[in-house]
Amino acid sequence: MLEEAKSFIKTMYNELNYDKERIVDRLKEIETDIQATGTYDHTTEELSYGAKMAWRNSNRCIGRFFWESLTVADARHIQNEDEFIHAIEQHIQIATNNGKIKPYITIFSKDNPPQIYNNQLIRYAGYDDCGDPSEIKVTQLAQHLGWQGEHTDFDVLPLIYKMPNGTMNYYAYPSSLIKEVPIRHHRFPKLEALGLKWYAVPIISSMDLKIGGITYPTAPFNGWYMVNEIAVRNFTDTYRYNLLESVADAFEFDTLRNNSFNKDRALVELNDAVYQSFKNEGVSIVDHVTASKQFERFELNESKQGRDVTGKWSWLAPSLSPTLVSNYHHGYNNEIKEPNFFYKKAETKGCPFH
Repeated sequence: MLEEAKSFIKTMYNELNYDKERIVDRLKEIETDIQATGTYDHTTEELSYGAKMAWRNSNRCIGRFFWESLTVADARHIQNEDEFIHAIEQHIQIATNNGKIKPYITIFSKDNPPQIYNNQLIRYAGYDDCGDPSEIKVTQLAQHLGWQGEHTDFDVLPLIYKMPNGTMNYYAYPSSLIKEVPIRHHRFPKLEALGLKWYAVPIISSMDLKIGGITYPTAPFNGWYMVNEIAVRNFTDTYRYNLLESVADAFEFDTLRNNSFNKDRALVELNDAVYQSFKNEGVSIVDHVTASKQFERFELNESKQGRDVTGKWSWLAPSLSPTLVSNYHHGYNNEIKEPNFFYKKAETKGCPFH
């Protein structure tokens, strides 16, 4: 922990142009705390800058150009259930920002945090015959706790959580809190009949945040959507909503034979529909070509600062027309730097209900 703390503090304080004496004093404080207690606490400034650095180091994220704009909510003091629910609702409200999405993270205690069992704070339920197949297990957990949805394709799941020393519980969000976008196409009116929609803000809640040797297990965070995350992956992946045929029907494409290229046309038109629908509702979203241009600017900025950009190519190359963007045409070093976000290890023992 001490070595990781030293690496983080030196990097952060040097980037912020603090004098060497301040760095030495802070490192002495941290070393004393670790020797006495086995751990140390970040200052509010360290927590905030560390979270921003974690975004900057996120190899799978194409939106890192905006890393410095992240708003950090320090919720490390929260142990009360009402305060926890309020912090979650406040995150959703501030991040949604009436559609002008704000990058936002809420960081709870490192030692005794509330636990969140959702993959994202907002997600649609999955049933055997409808909804999002990737959320079936979480939906079953919510039902076990007493929640019942309307059994549609787009039931917003409740927040599933456990307070320190408490029992697992759920909280159903007020509908007014969750901004959703109905998906329409200006040239293909039949698409509206499918009743497609998607929520405005993707708030990841299933990853650990690690800063300077300290792990924060509960730190939900968000940016905004890139259009093909919804139109290609969520709507048409065969293990998700698997809507390619239904969408092609609505577009009146008469065949989906491979050599007709109608599968490609359907994807392009669906991306257009999602993008225009979000824009018409005043909700922030970015197309894949613009996002890639922004990533080029991020790479240039990092180069000027003498920092190497790491990345996972398969995530940075967009899922629609990837050869149109520069990051398709060269590889990336996938080294994991810290601070960073890490997927939680799967639980291999014990019952999630008890």
